[in-house]
Amino acid sequence: MATTAQLFEEPFDADEYIERLAWRTPGGGSKGGAEAFDPKRLLEEFENHIEELKQLDEKIQRRVEKLEHQCHREAKEFAHKVQDLQRSNQVAFQHFQELDEHISYVATKVCHLGDQLEGVNTPRQRAVEAQRLMTYFNEFLDGDLRSDVFNNPEKIKEAADIIQKLHLIAQELPFDRFADVKAKIASKYHDLERQLIQEFTAAQRRGEIGRMREVAAVLLHFKGYAHCVDVYIKQCQEGAYLRNDVFEDTAVLCQRVNKQVGEVFSSPETVMAKLIQNIFENKLQAHVREKLDETRHSDVEQYLKNLYDLYTRTTALATKLTEFNLGSDKHTFLSKLIKSIFSSYLESYIDMEREYLRTRGAMILQRYYDSKNHQKRPIGTGSIQELKERIRQATNLPLGPIIDTHGETFLSPELVVNLLQETRHAFERCNRLSDPSDLPKNAFSIFLLLVDHLCVEHIDYALEIGLSAIPSSDAKNANLYFLDVVQQANSIFHLFDKQFNDQLMPLISSSPKLAECLHKKKEVIEQMEVKLDTGIDKSVTINCMVGQMKHILATEQKKTDFRPEDENNVMIQYTTACSKVCAYVSRQVEHVRKSMDGKNVDTVLMELGVRFHRLIHEHLQQYSYSSMGGMLAICDVAEYRRCAKDFRVPLVLQLFDTLHALCNLLVVAPDNLKQVCSGEQLTNLDRNLLHAFVQLRLDYRSARLGRHFS
Repeated sequence: MATTAQLFEEPFDADEYIERLAWRTPGGGSKGGAEAFDPKRLLEEFENHIEELKQLDEKIQRRVEKLEHQCHREAKEFAHKVQDLQRSNQVAFQHFQELDEHISYVATKVCHLGDQLEGVNTPRQRAVEAQRLMTYFNEFLDGDLRSDVFNNPEKIKEAADIIQKLHLIAQELPFDRFADVKAKIASKYHDLERQLIQEFTAAQRRGEIGRMREVAAVLLHFKGYAHCVDVYIKQCQEGAYLRNDVFEDTAVLCQRVNKQVGEVFSSPETVMAKLIQNIFENKLQAHVREKLDETRHSDVEQYLKNLYDLYTRTTALATKLTEFNLGSDKHTFLSKLIKSIFSSYLESYIDMEREYLRTRGAMILQRYYDSKNHQKRPIGTGSIQELKERIRQATNLPLGPIIDTHGETFLSPELVVNLLQETRHAFERCNRLSDPSDLPKNAFSIFLLLVDHLCVEHIDYALEIGLSAIPSSDAKNANLYFLDVVQQANSIFHLFDKQFNDQLMPLISSSPKLAECLHKKKEVIEQMEVKLDTGIDKSVTINCMVGQMKHILATEQKKTDFRPEDENNVMIQYTTACSKVCAYVSRQVEHVRKSMDGKNVDTVLMELGVRFHRLIHEHLQQYSYSSMGGMLAICDVAEYRRCAKDFRVPLVLQLFDTLHALCNLLVVAPDNLKQVCSGEQLTNLDRNLLHAFVQLRLDYRSARLGRHFS
């Protein structure tokens, strides 16, 4: 196998190389079997191949040394070339610096020469211009305008430039010597100015933007430039207000003109601002005055609506106009325009708002009471009224006429909605029309009117009437309409509280008036709660309920109910009195739940439940019980207990459970009496109470039951 460097190229595997060498050697591989294997021949082949490898290694080594020598030689040559290039680069850089200095020197000379030429040329041009102007001035002096520039309409632009300069020169001349020529120049000045404005107007009507721009540029140096702008503004508005909506027409007009002024005038922001000012001071102001002055004294409600609508639409229009370029401080500019239109109306706004609300609220109230054919009664206040109420509660005697309302609560959801609606509109107007510094104060004054009309004149009055209509506890067939008053008053006050949070709070939340509003609201709530407490928590209404239950028991419960003549023929589950009392109590419990909310329900029902238990407890102790009567009493108490579950008050249910256990003493066998008294529900009761119940049994003496308590 010939040995070459290509055999050792990557990837190289030494084992594979030896195997291939052995396989190619005759007698060195497995070919021919073990008999054909010749180790000497293989060794000889390996030794020869090793010699070849040594020779190849020497050959490659010599070649490497030759290449390294050649590389070192080329590296030295390259280094010399780099050094030569660096020296050449330094020489070139020096030449570049010298050339740059020379160019700067030449440029300085050229600039100096240019300045000298300009210094010579400028006076020359001025002299030529002065000569030209003197020539034209002489024509005015002679009174004969011969130059073509003054007689050719196509050269009006050049003539305008000349006459403008002559007009400035004429201003400096003494009047006594040049009065005539000054007058001629001024006449020509005004004549050309008029012609230019006419030309501008005609170009505007034709829609020739380019011609308008040329004429406006010439007029810019004339005194009549402002008049040109005025003519442009006036002509822009011709035919722009054909619809009834002046605000929408204004927005469309300004949008259209804004695109045009930038192409015509050199200072479009000034022209645009002047256009908007003209519209505000003429069109909008006239429109606002027409709308407001016709209703200011005849229809205050419509006046306030119009004022709010006009001011809102004007500010919305101003917001749209801020999109245009009106100068550096366009927001202040537009605010001043709005103020100039509405200032006289806004100054008196809150006074008219309060007067309208005062009148409107009184009218809504009076209209409601008239619909009920009710004449409002003066309600007493102060310590005398409170003293009367305390005496009435203590003695159960009415110290004054009890008003029969015939079931009328004198609270109207429709009236409340009307008052709140009027106030909501007032808050919206107040927020829009009030100065930011006066907003909290104005909103508070509106809130006070709402409190007066809704809380004092309506809710408070209804509560007073409701209190006066509560019957005494011994009245028969009395209707408790006060709970209906309570229910409606709560609903109305929730609406009042919602408007307070939704409408008023955002207007006063960051001002000192917040504390005053919260204090006033708290004061109103406390006044209402006092009257509600008077009617319910202090047992005026509860006394009446208990009185009605007592009346039912007195009229329906008979002594024979618990001492039936035929002990073996009792067919009823509970007595008629029990049935009617339970029906009445269920209605009142449902009434209380509908009329109140929150903890007030639990408080009132607990008081009513305790009084209900006490009444039944005392009522049962008025009768004597036979064995079957005792069973009927237990049935009655079981029904009372079922009714007590509607209270959902654990204490009340516990009291009736105990009463039921006490009634078991009326029927228990004499021998088991002592055991029952020691039961779980009765063991903690006073033994005198247990004895008192046992004494109600008809067999108390005959069965000698008293011995169990001695």
